[in-house]
Amino acid sequence: MILTEEDISTVPYAEPAFWRGRHSPYFNEGHKEYRSAVRQWIHENLRAEAEAGEASNKPPSDEVFRAMGAFGLLAARIGPGEHLSYVQSLPGGIKPEEFTYFHEGIAHEEMARISCPGYTDGLGAGLTIGLPPVLNFGPQWMKEKVGKEVLSGEKRICLAISEAFAGSDVAGMKTRAEKSADGKKYIIHGTKKWITGGCQANYFVTAVRTGGGGAGGVSLVLIDREEADNFETKQIKTSYASSAGTAYITMEGTEVPVENLIGEENGGFLCIMYNFNHERWMIICYVLAGTRGVVEECFKWASQRKVFGQALIKQPLIRWKLARMVSEVESTTAWLEALTYQMTEMSYGEQAMELAGDMSLLKFHCTRVAALVADEAVQIFGGRGITQTGMGRMIERFQRSYKFGAILGGSEEIMADLGIKMAMKRYPENARL
Repeated sequence: MILTEEDISTVPYAEPAFWRGRHSPYFNEGHKEYRSAVRQWIHENLRAEAEAGEASNKPPSDEVFRAMGAFGLLAARIGPGEHLSYVQSLPGGIKPEEFTYFHEGIAHEEMARISCPGYTDGLGAGLTIGLPPVLNFGPQWMKEKVGKEVLSGEKRICLAISEAFAGSDVAGMKTRAEKSADGKKYIIHGTKKWITGGCQANYFVTAVRTGGGGAGGVSLVLIDREEADNFETKQIKTSYASSAGTAYITMEGTEVPVENLIGEENGGFLCIMYNFNHERWMIICYVLAGTRGVVEECFKWASQRKVFGQALIKQPLIRWKLARMVSEVESTTAWLEALTYQMTEMSYGEQAMELAGDMSLLKFHCTRVAALVADEAVQIFGGRGITQTGMGRMIERFQRSYKFGAILGGSEEIMADLGIKMAMKRYPENARL
């Protein structure tokens, strides 16, 4: 019997330890049923269109989004919370009160297994980072209206923070919002860049400067494309498929009702930082699952490829490469599971304060692991590892796109520095050699 994409793989290290039959303090049989349900649905409803979209650069259709909404896959990628009551059901029959960050993490991992990075980001990467600020900091009317529309798949949302002038330096952003004379609207002037999903989004959770310089003058507002004049999005071509809808946004006098403020005026920076913590965790889940998928492909290829009269895996050097890859992926997964457990025991605000340093270091480490695995995988696959079709296409896509995780949500350099800075805040004064 040949393994297919919807099966739980028996290839060595292709799945996390619990799915290989090991014991776990975090997972149970319900998680197995949940993962199987998500994997089966994705295989039947997304995989074929994803391959076509990755090749054609066409974004996901409205029908696909509505199907994901009906299945509960959009809601499952946001995490536990009141928003789960906005959907009729969740994958695998899981009840909203039973849903944890471990379930959300599984959903991200299964999306990564599609191995079509551009198209998969088009399937709601903007949602996973754009909707949480609305649900956690928006007024009640916004939570219900936008939450229900987006989680049903009827509308799309994205997060608009980065600018050509300010990427990881969020406090350096220049987009400005001034109140109208009657105080009823914000009038916005500025640009945003590298906005995932922006070309197709209906809603934009946008960072603007409403006060003075630095972090203290930043606010978050919701822009509705249908109601916004002088608002334009243009496609940005990046290393992966344009089906991700990466956008450059221009606002030249865009008017937004003051009721669309998310959080407090000049208090948006804290909302952004809280959101970053969850975004970084999501990126780790996604990148690590993609990295594990590459390891599986390398095991398959090394076992069937014949060189010098025997299977490639008979070569000690190839086994050494696999050993490096496996040891890094397994240890990183253990770290991720431990941090995810901490998330389940903390409030949203506590996570941002207590886990920011650890999450930053894990994201930094995870994308460094991805770099190692991508490099070794191409060497194992040879020419097929740089060919966009055929047996090595997954390797080619991964080595071309893994750097997105090393930049988005905070660059590796920023993550490494932040992790140690956060640790030093708790350095004991009496610690001496």
